[in-house]
Parts: sequence; structure tokens; C-alpha cells
Amino acid sequence: MKIRLWPRSLIGQLVLAVALMLFAAQAINFALLVRGQSQQTLAHGGGMAVARIIDAVDRARRGELPPQQDERSGEHGRPNRAQKLVVSDRPLPLPTGAVPLPDLADYVEKLLGEADVTAESVDAWALPQRPRLRANIPGRTVIVSAQIDGRYIAVRGRIPTSGNRLQGFLVWQTLSLYLLLLIPIMVIAWRAAAPLRDLTRAARSNPALRDATPLEEEGPSDVRDLIIAFNAYRSRIATMLSDKDRMLGAVGHDLRTPLASLRVRVEQVDDDALRDKMIASIEEMAAMLTDILALARSGAGTEGREPVALRGLVEELAADYRERGKDVAVAAAVDAGVLARPLLLRRALRNLIDNAAAYGVRARLSVERAPGAVRIIVSDDGPGLSDDQIRTLVEPFARGEQSRNRATGGSGLGLSIARDIAEGEGGELTLRNRADGGLDAVIALPTA
Repeated sequence: MKIRLWPRSLIGQLVLAVALMLFAAQAINFALLVRGQSQQTLAHGGGMAVARIIDAVDRARRGELPPQQDERSGEHGRPNRAQKLVVSDRPLPLPTGAVPLPDLADYVEKLLGEADVTAESVDAWALPQRPRLRANIPGRTVIVSAQIDGRYIAVRGRIPTSGNRLQGFLVWQTLSLYLLLLIPIMVIAWRAAAPLRDLTRAARSNPALRDATPLEEEGPSDVRDLIIAFNAYRSRIATMLSDKDRMLGAVGHDLRTPLASLRVRVEQVDDDALRDKMIASIEEMAAMLTDILALARSGAGTEGREPVALRGLVEELAADYRERGKDVAVAAAVDAGVLARPLLLRRALRNLIDNAAAYGVRARLSVERAPGAVRIIVSDDGPGLSDDQIRTLVEPFARGEQSRNRATGGSGLGLSIARDIAEGEGGELTLRNRADGGLDAVIALPTA
């Protein structure tokens, strides 16, 4: 399973991008604060140590501090926690648990060099703090030892330790920034994305639905301009579709009138065989005209949608075909309903059943549930179709049988009408070959 790390939605992308940028900014801020705190700690602890070492060196050079003597000297020259300064000819022993501080030693050596005091070596350690002093005395006790003029001068001091407070401050600062920035960004993104979602749903809807109300013009100015342009675009489409319907109605009326007049004249032909052929041709022209008008008007939306019980519909269709002597039956049907236009859906199914009965020997109807949809399946026992035929037969005037005889080939509009009706109801028509032979024509519609 592939995990998508970058969200698809506008709100998700904005929130994630801002969150990542805030995290990066806070990481840089944390690094700078840690560096500044480290410099401040070194300056606080190292500056005091350097001042005492320089003072001890000056006093020793003036003879004010005898060798191996110190202020508040301890036994055998070993420094204790009360001592401020120790001067000795030997390196001073340190308590167990002392932690070396090389950064502090380097800092002290640098300051001594700037004061023209040459040190053979400089070391620094942090002493373990007694538990009873942790709450009373802030910071850590450190010992800085410098070897100068053959003597070891050790001074004691304290350095601040405020790492926990710094981390707590950064945590609260980060949370405050996230709340102050992400919440307004989410509100702005939602305000922009909400009308865009409505616009997407409207764009995906069937443009032939004339009762579609204009979208409300809301959101930022550029989004409102887009909605205004979309409403105008949909209005122009609705006007063109209405003009097309009026034109088709006029064409249908104008063509049916001369066909009806022609049939009346044909009825007066004395030759029975010739008269029957002429009448059949006129009926074929009238049927083809009906199919063309039905294809053009399949998505017109003049019929209202209502709940349709599919099991009752397929059983009624199968009974109607059996009364006319066609081998049509219901194989399996679950109780399922859809919201559709009944007459158009019935016409789509009749077209599929007619094809199955004409080319596949018999038709078997099924209704089954699918995730979020209901499938109506018309199965036949014919030879099936090739992949090229499956792709092309749903196009207008495409026919598997190339003759122009409606008894064998039809007008090539049945599948096109069924496909347009299915898509007008929010579904789709698919053709698929069965493994055991035959063809399944499937209309999948969203559940009510």
C-alpha cells in the first residue's frame, strides 16, 4: 500500500507547508538560542575564572602569594567546595565524578592569551552537585586550572544551567506560533476551498440539467470571479441546449409530417409486395428518426428523478418481453433502489435487452449491489465482442452488423442512448465478456 505524504487538498497542503516552515524556523531559532546560551555560559563562568587567575598571577609575581599557599587553603593543597583559589606546584586532584569541560578550557585559554598571560595548559571540570544544593543554588560548580610560570592555579566558580527552561520556552513558543498562524491559515484556506468544492461538484454534474441553480458567489475575490465566469458559462450551455431541443422538436415534427403523408399515399399502391416494402422503409425511417431524437434528448432532464425499485423494474420488463415471445428472464435480483428518471432508465434497459435478444439468443437480467452503487446486468449467450468492438459500439451509429436492415443491424444508436442515459443519471455503462461465453452489459448507478 502506497502512503501519500503530501496531501491533495488545498487546506492540507497549506497547513502542512506552514507547519514544516514553522518547524524549520523553530529549529534554526533553537540552534541560535543554544549557541547564544553556550556563549553566555562560557562568558559568565570563564570571565570570572580568568579575572581570578590573572589576579593570582599578579599577586604571585609580586610575592604576595607564597608557593603552595592559597586563600582558604585546604589540607595538602586539595581544593574543597569552599575554596575560591588554589595555587600549587603540583596538579590538583579532583573529586570523583568530575566532568571535563573542554569548551570552557579553550575559552579561558583564549581570554588569557588576549590578556598577554601565557598558559602552558588550561583544564576545566564540572563537579558533581550535592542533591541538597540543587534546589537552593542554581547552576553547576566548575574548577578551572591553568599552568602558568610552573604553577597550577585553580579557581572555583559556577556556570548557569538553564537548558530545561530554554526547552520549555521553545515548546510554548512553538505551540503559540502554531496556534496563532495555523488556525487563521486553516480558516482562510477553508473559506477559499469551500466554494471550490461546490464548483467542482457543479462542474461534474450533467450540464443538460436545466434546473441547476447558479452557485453562490462567495470566497476570495479571485474565487468569486471564477464562480461568476462558471455561472455565465453554464447559463450559455443551458441556452444552447434549449435551442437545440427546440430545433430537434421542429425537425422531428417537420419530418414526421411528410412521412405520415407519404405513408397515406403508399397505402394506395396496388402492388402488395411493393406496398409492404415501401411501408417498411417508411417505418424504418420513422424509427431511426425516433432513435436520433432520443439520443439527442437523452440528457435533457425533462423528466423528474424519483426513487426506482430495480427488482420490480427488471421483473416487469422481463414479463413484458416474455409476453411478446422473447426469451428474457430474471436471473437474480436483490432489493435495491436508485434515484433516477424511470422512463429514461426503462428505455436504456430496453435497448440493452433488445441487443441481447437479437445477437445473444436470450437475455438474463440481474441486480446486484456494489460499494456505493447498484449494478443492473443484462447478460446474453452470444459470441461476445472483441476489445475494439467494446470500445466503438457505444459510439453513435456504430454497429456490429454492418447492414442497414433494422431487422438485423438496427440503427447503431441503442448502446449510445443507453450510455448517455446512464451517464445522465450519474452512472456508467460498461460492456464485458464473460469467461464462460456471452456478454454482460452493466449499468452502474449510485445508490439512493
